[in-house]
Amino acid sequence: MPREHEEQAILSAPLVDTSEKVGWKGGLCDQENSFNKKEIVEEVKKQIWLAGPLICVSLLQFSLQIISVMFVGHLGELALSAASMATSFASVTGFSLLMGMSSALDTFCGQSYGAKQYHMLGIHMQRAMIVVLLVSIPLAVVWGNTGHILKFLGQDPQISDQAGVFAKFIIPSLFGYGLLQCHVRFLQSQNIVFPMMLTSGITTLLHVLVCWLLVFKSDLGFKGAALANGISYWINLLLLAFYVKFSTSCKKTWTGFSKEALHNIPNFLKLGIPSTIMICLENWSFEMTVLLSGLLPNPQLETSVLSVCLNTAATVWMIPFGLSCAVSTRVSNELGAGHPRTARLAVCVVFFMAITVGILVGLVLILIRNGLGYAFSNEKEVVNYVARMVPLLATSNILDGLQCVLSGTVRGCGWQKIGAFINLGSYYLVGIPAAVLIAFVLHIGGQGLWLGIICALIVQVLCLFIITWRTNWAKEAKKALERVHDSIIPVETVS
Repeated sequence: MPREHEEQAILSAPLVDTSEKVGWKGGLCDQENSFNKKEIVEEVKKQIWLAGPLICVSLLQFSLQIISVMFVGHLGELALSAASMATSFASVTGFSLLMGMSSALDTFCGQSYGAKQYHMLGIHMQRAMIVVLLVSIPLAVVWGNTGHILKFLGQDPQISDQAGVFAKFIIPSLFGYGLLQCHVRFLQSQNIVFPMMLTSGITTLLHVLVCWLLVFKSDLGFKGAALANGISYWINLLLLAFYVKFSTSCKKTWTGFSKEALHNIPNFLKLGIPSTIMICLENWSFEMTVLLSGLLPNPQLETSVLSVCLNTAATVWMIPFGLSCAVSTRVSNELGAGHPRTARLAVCVVFFMAITVGILVGLVLILIRNGLGYAFSNEKEVVNYVARMVPLLATSNILDGLQCVLSGTVRGCGWQKIGAFINLGSYYLVGIPAAVLIAFVLHIGGQGLWLGIICALIVQVLCLFIITWRTNWAKEAKKALERVHDSIIPVETVS
């Protein structure tokens, strides 16, 4: 069937509102006789099949930064503080922005795939690649002036100078990271996850070798760890690009570069910008705890400990983040296919999975608290301080897991604007003010900063849960199909 006829047929096809037939108009999981055991088991299998590899991908990709920090940590406290400060600043001003912009593909690619508009996935990815490359240029300029910016913000001059040097050497990773995230979202929306796990594993193994060579076997020192990050991101990107190009699995979704990608960029930005704001507001608040720790007494100790805690929290967060990516894919696919009931089931399943995982991970953190700090530093003072922070880490991990999977639902449905407002209120009207109050006014120190984050997470989880609970999934399925149709470029406009 010619494309224009196919599009017209889909546009004219009525969407049946199934909510009346199954006895639900809103809500989440408490409706009587909502789902039978077979449906639940089947959904659990699908999500584990997706989430397992995605958790591995998230952990392996994030481990690139962790491995680099670990290598630097054995060069001394100043090197660790500077690298941690630079990494936090890079995350605040670069990586978070690019992750947020590319996460719009969770909605666009996922719903297009569910609606069987396969050719649009490649177009959406190309649009995202164009946008992230353009955004990366001014971000590189900001990174080049990291040292001056940190001094202006009142950070320790010695740490700021070294952090500025480190930031300049991670500029190459900025462009590779953004393009890599676009490929990850593109493949994830098609449920193609095992190739990503394989390429991420290869990259991580190579990263250990590259870090060892550049940090200890060259004159670069801690600057070598920064260069190693960029090299590894580009290796991972090239491996995935070759897979997309030559694999038969992407034959329908990647048909080569097309000028269609230059059209409808404003439409992409309507979700891309709120997606960026939503993710950045959350990530910035966590990174801000490290920046605020530099204003506490004994800033080198506080910054080192908070960076260790942040890296630990971010590492274990990759588990619920994998679940989040899985539910985002499941929800977007099912809404795009016009299956609202299955989309709701996916949300119910992942919510209870997140609770279980959060409790288990929290218990593990408690058990290893006395030795956790040694993975990052040989300083006894740092190790003991980290041990005292672990109970707070375990608590925040449970809450962060819940908000993470609910945020995945937000991305799958295309509610990024709502998510952005929730994150703004949770972290900047509640979390950060509470952190400053507890840490500086009540003199609790670094633990007070983390307690403020816990306050923000409580508010965020409650807001996201209430919105998800009251959702009319049939209406969301109809909106998803309308979004897919709006993104299709008529043939005559690109000929």
